[in-house]
Amino acid sequence: MDQKNLTTTVTEFVLLGLTQNRELQYFLFTIFFIVYMITWLGNVTIIMTVIINHHLHTPMYFLLANLAFLDISDSSVNTPKLLLNLLSQRKTISFNECILQMFFFHFIAGAMVFFLVGMAVDRYVAIYKPLRYLTIMNPGVCMGLVALAWLGGLAHSAVQIGLLLQLPFCGPNVLDNFYCDVPQVIKLACTDTHIVELQMVFNGGVLLIILFIILLSSYSIILIKIKTHVTEGKHKALSTCGAQITVVSFIFVPCIFIYARPFRKFTLDKVASVIYTVITPMLNPMIYTLRNSEMKKAIKRLLSRFLFAGRKINM
Repeated sequence: MDQKNLTTTVTEFVLLGLTQNRELQYFLFTIFFIVYMITWLGNVTIIMTVIINHHLHTPMYFLLANLAFLDISDSSVNTPKLLLNLLSQRKTISFNECILQMFFFHFIAGAMVFFLVGMAVDRYVAIYKPLRYLTIMNPGVCMGLVALAWLGGLAHSAVQIGLLLQLPFCGPNVLDNFYCDVPQVIKLACTDTHIVELQMVFNGGVLLIILFIILLSSYSIILIKIKTHVTEGKHKALSTCGAQITVVSFIFVPCIFIYARPFRKFTLDKVASVIYTVITPMLNPMIYTLRNSEMKKAIKRLLSRFLFAGRKINM
C-alpha cells in the first residue's frame, strides 16, 4: 500500500450488492419491494388489531405488537437502501451514513434478541403460574421488559460501533454486501483487527449462542409442562409456543452463522443476511397469525369494520 493510501481517509464505501446482472437486479427489486410492502402491511395490521380490540389488551398481545414494531424498524434500516441500489448504477454510501446504518441495525436487532427472551418469560409465567399470570405480568412489568430489551440493544450496538470507530480507514472502500455491516467493514481497516474481531464476536456471536441455548431450554421446559400438566387450552398454548420457537429459530440461526465466527467471507453470507434482514420481518406476522385463531378472528373483525366503514362512506 503506497503512502497516499495510508494518509487518505475513506469518505464513502462502494456496495457490490447482491448481483451485477441488471435483469436479475430488476427482478430482485420487484420481489423485495413486494416483501417490504407485505412486511409493513402484516406488522401494522397486528399493531392496529391489538390496539383496537380491547380483549387483546393482555401481556402476550402487548408483547406481540411490540415485536411487530421491531420487525418494521428492523426491515426499514436496510431494505430501502437495498431497493435503491438495485435500481442504481453506482452503489455508494457515505462513511457517516454507513456508521449510522450499522448502529441502528445492531440497536434494533439487539433489542429484538433481548425482546424474544422477554416473550419467553411471558410464556413461562403463563404456563407455570396461570392463576397469578396477570398479577405477575402487570403493565409495569411488561413495559419494563420492553425497556430492558431496547437498553440491551443500545448497549450491544454502542459496543460494536465504539470498537469499530477506533480503527483507521484509509484505503480500500469496497464492501461485498448490499448494506453496511460489521464483518465486512472491519476488514477494510488499515490495521490488524484480530483482537477487535474477537471482542466483537464475543459481544455478538457468543451472546447470541448463549441466549439461543437459554431460549431453547426454556421452551423445552414449557412444552414438557404443557404436554404433561396442561389440559384446558392445551392446543392454544402449544400453538403459541410453537410460533415463538419458529420465530426464534428464523432470527437466531442466520445471525449465529454470520456473527459467531471470525469475520471471514463465506458463500452463504449474503443469503443469511437477506433472510434475517428482509425475509424474517415479513414471516413473523404470518407465523403468529396462522397459528393463533384468536388473532385471526380479531384481524377478520378489523378488516370487516374497515370494509363496512368504506361502504358507508361510498353510499
